[in-house]
Amino acid sequence: MSTSTKPIAAPAIPILENGDRLSRAEFERRYAAMPAARAELIEGIVYMASPVRFAQHGEPHAEFIIWLGNYKVATPGLRIGDNASVRLDLDNEPQPDICLFLDPERGGQAGISEDGYIEGAPELVAEVASSSVSIDLGPKLDAYRRNGVREYLVWRVLDGAFDWFVLREERFEPLSPDSEGILKSLVFPGLWLDPTALLAADMPRVLAVLNQGVASPEHAAFVERLRGASA
Repeated sequence: MSTSTKPIAAPAIPILENGDRLSRAEFERRYAAMPAARAELIEGIVYMASPVRFAQHGEPHAEFIIWLGNYKVATPGLRIGDNASVRLDLDNEPQPDICLFLDPERGGQAGISEDGYIEGAPELVAEVASSSVSIDLGPKLDAYRRNGVREYLVWRVLDGAFDWFVLREERFEPLSPDSEGILKSLVFPGLWLDPTALLAADMPRVLAVLNQGVASPEHAAFVERLRGASA
């Protein structure tokens, strides 16, 4: 007597897998069916997140948020996102660690779609990376540059280094610190950072330098400009 084995039914919506080459629409369809997953579409290729370690990612990520979040509180008209998917173009939907952007009503270049996604390039994107060989400094950097992210920050934890890129003539160039070693945003006046203090986890110093920036005449003028744009 012969027996037959029933074929295993394929899932109604295929799961995402590392290396899949998908359109953005198909990526979103599959991603929506996997609520426990974290994935990005970079240059048409799917990248699935690995387990997140505390010292290598979780803690630096939180310290990034503390710094940028304090700036956001002091500056009207800003939006901040943590791990929010961004529709950059038809081949790229990254999920950056943090993004900071102006409200479109105040001249921002990114907005929120009807279905709740960020659409367009946030003015500033921040990523926590393991090292210089990370995707964050490879194809993702190219996608951010090409789509007009104006400032791109990468904390390379294992390298003990911090990169701050600014977009100039369609190229990312390193932002130079001032004579005291302070990095000062060209897009968000008053967003100041002591990278040495950040890498040393000296958050009181990080916030003290930020507070100096927020108290600067440049930041006051920026706030007035944003309030005027809203009016």
